[in-house]
Amino acid sequence: MPKNTTPRVELDELLASEYEYITHTASQANEDRARVASFYLIAVGSLVAALFGTQLFDTEKYTQTVKIMFSGLFVLLTLLGTSTVMQLARLRAAWYEAMLAMNQIKDFAMNQSPELTAAFRWTKDTLPPKYKRGSVSYFQAVEVSLISGLMFGAAMFFLQQAFYSITWVNWVFSGLSGLFTIYIQLVIYRRVLN
Repeated sequence: MPKNTTPRVELDELLASEYEYITHTASQANEDRARVASFYLIAVGSLVAALFGTQLFDTEKYTQTVKIMFSGLFVLLTLLGTSTVMQLARLRAAWYEAMLAMNQIKDFAMNQSPELTAAFRWTKDTLPPKYKRGSVSYFQAVEVSLISGLMFGAAMFFLQQAFYSITWVNWVFSGLSGLFTIYIQLVIYRRVLN
């Protein structure tokens, strides 16, 4: 009877390969996070540059239809901002899952060789929380939320300008709409992470 000649996988090689894959996954999540935030900033910057190029401050040139279109564009940028905040949260969660997987491998290695316990600073008990206000991901989400809130405030302003004459009440309403948008997007970020 022939013997099973399947080569035996070395445990160290398997763990090293898995650890390398997890490291690559965590690194990719961080790169994607920067790309997502940059894309949103470029999209907003392009629209604002186009608006300034069309002499935005000469309000006499804008018909009601143009004002409604501007409002729609700003709402679209607000929705894009909400999508970006959700992507930032999912990428933070992906990074966190990769860190948990790395720590699982480290725990296994420490159980096999207890002298390794002193070598690792991050363990499953000391890993930063998934939702952390001081993280780069959180600050990117705040940045996107602030710009998105500004976009929604502008959308409300143009929408009101299309139908009413502008007074201080319209400015206050637009400002409060923008602040509410910032708050909602940060709540969304937190809920996606929890």
